[in-house]
Amino acid sequence: MTDDDVTTKTVQLRRYELAPGVLDDFVAWFTSRLVPARTSSGFTIEFAYADRDVQEFTWAVSAPGDAEAFLALEAEYLASEARAAAFAGEPTRVAVSHVRLVEPVL
Repeated sequence: MTDDDVTTKTVQLRRYELAPGVLDDFVAWFTSRLVPARTSSGFTIEFAYADRDVQEFTWAVSAPGDAEAFLALEAEYLASEARAAAFAGEPTRVAVSHVRLVEPVL
């Protein structure tokens, strides 16, 4: 196998500390509106987990290519009509967000 046979992808880990009492509404919005907006923009949702005990939501999104390609695609997504529609009329539920590009170790 050569390097050309392996598709590079970049993964962004996103962890949100949610406002109290909004986890269920957040998950419903995430699955029904945000996931379609992200996937239609060329991203893959790697996983999503909720931690009810501390009202946190952690998920990972990826895109083909290196970090530069990911960031370019993300800039397009952030300016897109799909993203605007996903957020239209939605209250702010995330109190603190932690967003980083990550690398695999296993």
